[in-house]
Amino acid sequence: MREPVEQGDGMSRRAVLAAGATAGIAAGIVAALGSGTAAAAPSATGAPGPAADWFAAPARSVRPKFRWWWPDGLVNTDEIAREVDQIADAGFGGAEIAAVHHSVKDKSLLDTAHHGWGSRPWRDGVEAALRRAARRGLTIDLTLGPSWPVAVPGVTPDDEAAAKELVYGRASLSGGATFRGPVPPPVQAPAAGVTRQRLLAVQAARVEPAYSTRKETGLDPSSVRDLTATVDKDGTVTWTAPDTGDWVLISYWTRGSGQQPESGPHSAPAAYVVDHLDPAGTAAVTRFWEQQVLTPTVRSLLKAAGGAFFEDSVELETDGLTWTPSLPDAFAKHTGRPLLPYLPALVLSDSNQVFAFDAQLTRQIRHDFWETFSELFNRHHLRALRDWAHSLGMTLRAQPYGLQTDAIESAAILDIPEGESLGFKNLDDYRCLAGGRDMAGHTVLSCEAGAYNGSAYGTTSDRFLRTMGGAYAAGVNQSVVHGFSYATVPGASWPGFAAFSPYNGASGYGESWGPRQPSWQHVEDIAAYLGRVHGVLQSGTARADVAVFRQTGYAATGIGASWFTATGVPLGWTHQFLSGPLLDLPNATVSGGRLAPNGPAYKALFVEGDFFYSSTPTLATADARRLLTLAEAGLPIVLLGAFDQPLTPGVPDDGESDRLRELVARLLGLPNVTRITDKAAVGDALAGLGVIPDVRHATASTLLNAHRVTRDADFYYFCNGKHAETVKPAVAAIDHEVTLRHTRRTRGGTTIPYLLDPWTGEVTRIARYTEDGGDVTVRVALQPGQATIVALGRPGLFGDRNGARPHVLDTDASEVLFDGHKLTVRATEAGTRTTRLSSGRTVTTAIPSVPAPITPSRWQLDADDWYPGSAPTRTDHVHRTLTLDTLLPWSGIPELADSAGIGRYRTTIDLPPGWTSALGAHLELGQVSDTARVTVNGAGAPVVDRLHPVVDVGPLLRRGRNVIEVEVAIPLVNRLRVAQPAVFGAVARQAFGLVGPVRLVPYGQATVG
Repeated sequence: MREPVEQGDGMSRRAVLAAGATAGIAAGIVAALGSGTAAAAPSATGAPGPAADWFAAPARSVRPKFRWWWPDGLVNTDEIAREVDQIADAGFGGAEIAAVHHSVKDKSLLDTAHHGWGSRPWRDGVEAALRRAARRGLTIDLTLGPSWPVAVPGVTPDDEAAAKELVYGRASLSGGATFRGPVPPPVQAPAAGVTRQRLLAVQAARVEPAYSTRKETGLDPSSVRDLTATVDKDGTVTWTAPDTGDWVLISYWTRGSGQQPESGPHSAPAAYVVDHLDPAGTAAVTRFWEQQVLTPTVRSLLKAAGGAFFEDSVELETDGLTWTPSLPDAFAKHTGRPLLPYLPALVLSDSNQVFAFDAQLTRQIRHDFWETFSELFNRHHLRALRDWAHSLGMTLRAQPYGLQTDAIESAAILDIPEGESLGFKNLDDYRCLAGGRDMAGHTVLSCEAGAYNGSAYGTTSDRFLRTMGGAYAAGVNQSVVHGFSYATVPGASWPGFAAFSPYNGASGYGESWGPRQPSWQHVEDIAAYLGRVHGVLQSGTARADVAVFRQTGYAATGIGASWFTATGVPLGWTHQFLSGPLLDLPNATVSGGRLAPNGPAYKALFVEGDFFYSSTPTLATADARRLLTLAEAGLPIVLLGAFDQPLTPGVPDDGESDRLRELVARLLGLPNVTRITDKAAVGDALAGLGVIPDVRHATASTLLNAHRVTRDADFYYFCNGKHAETVKPAVAAIDHEVTLRHTRRTRGGTTIPYLLDPWTGEVTRIARYTEDGGDVTVRVALQPGQATIVALGRPGLFGDRNGARPHVLDTDASEVLFDGHKLTVRATEAGTRTTRLSSGRTVTTAIPSVPAPITPSRWQLDADDWYPGSAPTRTDHVHRTLTLDTLLPWSGIPELADSAGIGRYRTTIDLPPGWTSALGAHLELGQVSDTARVTVNGAGAPVVDRLHPVVDVGPLLRRGRNVIEVEVAIPLVNRLRVAQPAVFGAVARQAFGLVGPVRLVPYGQATVG
């Protein structure tokens, strides 16, 4: 029979997820895996320590958030409160309210006139969310406008505050020919709603074929002539070209871009994107909030539960060049030169350059223009919005990329910079934002986490964890999970409204987490794991070995640092990217040979040619002066390339090139500065300057690391991942020694390594390691995507009482740990194990008889099969009981081939009469998907590491009959293939369930005498 279950009613949110990040426990730091004690407060630098359970029970403030998709204001306040409770009960820390409903093609169903973004019903929903969040200890973030880019109702395309574009017209002339007629109109028609355009200038230029490229028409820069003053009042122009060569007449027009936020309309009147380069655009946003949203009640609730205002990636879309009226004056102020003579090299058509001068001048002009553009964006948009947010007790979180701006500088301006797992191409994209965060002394680098194209209702936690594992190593320490959809909208199908599914008729690239998902029954395990990782990675200050200087501070490009990305990282090196403005920050000082000694404490600065301009060895004169000052203060610097002949990135002033060369010559003359011409020599150059990484291993590895330092400890986060998730081949398991630098002095000079298990929350002293001065060497074994955390600190830091006891230097046992106060060895086979201790003793330990591994031969599967109910938010349940002689994915079991839900697998194992407390066992689950929980004899086993599903069940076993149950959540996509074939029918049937092989692997253990 079917049992209906009500999910709730309501509406949308924003796009995509999977629910987790980086995987867990170090199944292979051969270390203490026995009874762990609660962590006892390693403190942030200069600050009192957190509570004793800071790791085991991470605070709400560090737990992951959800991107919460609403269908504008078509929401019910009771449902809003209910969904806040669902998010809180699942162990998350908050949510970001975003108006996103790409799946709703008929926008009339949303009743925008009465329930649009910013309307009274929308505001009532915001108040309900804030009020409930305050009661539950959550924080609520608010997007600055509906969808993206930032827009507000009341702005029309022709307004001063609206986003603008520069478009061009052209006419070709042969030498000696005369043009007579109307000024050439724009080659691109205006967007809907744009009614006015203004002629900015008219120019003529001679065509220079030598400067032409495949897409660009080459022009002679010395031939550019301004004809604007010759345009008649009726808009006509008459001009005769000289006899030399071919010419082109170019007109420049400014107008509103007419861009609306994605998947609109969201409001009545419709919202239009604001000018991101002019104070008027920002003022329109803040004025709308002040006048329409921020009632006394909302202001009060923001103080109780408000987190951050949020802006998504800056996707300004125009057929021409993004523009603002102040650009010519700003360019002249920035460079000392007029902008208009350079416009031919700047205009765009459908994102493509149209004209070009000679290559070097074109590069310099474009550099100067986008540097000016970046200054306007950072000053009038990000800084202004940040300061306004602060006036309300809020912070500003934003994705500061999408334009050709200095996103590294933007990351330093923002309270919380954010990247995204869908749009970022590799880990260096995160390292760009991390450099800005850390040089500015901020704490959090956020990530829009877990969006996958075509994976709606099929995203698994292990995929999410593999994605986020490397991101955490690159500096991310907050996940905004993508996402949680409001329950329903008119016309929605089971299992409810989803922001991006269906998407253009297909399954979509988003995930809609919540009670509609079978894995929601286990999501608290994922939330706690993420919270623990975030808690560690938000503690103290981040450390990185090397700062890579970037002449052009773009992000989300996938362009990395030559040697460090390809060679350095696999050897343990860490790096971040800095751009010129960061060297003006208060932290940009040198002490003890370290840049920003109270922050990331970079040991060296690495400079190479500008990858965005054919690796040209460019340096701005001001940047060269800053580098010289840093080097004279003792900072090691390595330059790669022809920096003995540097070029200015922009058009040089008179004498500027000579001044640059003189500065760089002085720089290269310092003993702590090295120039090399081959990237393979970077490692030797650093070694020659006495620079070594904090993490070292003898051979190249896929081990990634992040380092945080508090007053009491060094924290090292490790993940077995790779630079780009999509790059082949896949990551393999690793098992090797790793040497870690301990940067904090301890009493008596004793350093203790601890293992922090982010899945269980246990902290245990590592039993096997070696010391050499300030270095500690441990062994790390991780499965693909798996992660773990090691801390180096004083004895007893985490409440451990084994600090004064000898530890193991070497052993032939498969595992060694502190079990309570006893040093214990484990092995899966009987025999004598030899252990060498730090006290100088060598001890032999006998392991008694150990039973052979056991593979269960039969399972009972109780399947809770989920079906569409009588309403989009109702789920019917059909219960089936099957006996399996062989474990198969549900797709391979005829009765469950298109099923989804919860599977409870039960088997019995008989252990021999001789089973004693000297024996234990690991339960290996093999292939299992998605989330899983294990019970033995009715008692819950430790949380299952999704990327290494092996659980120590030894304390739960007993002689004789033992009942083992594995509960597995099966994603909905296979059921949706048959329930909604028009949307999901093209998706391949997925292999979910417990597939195994499942083995119980006994071990013997004995105390080291």
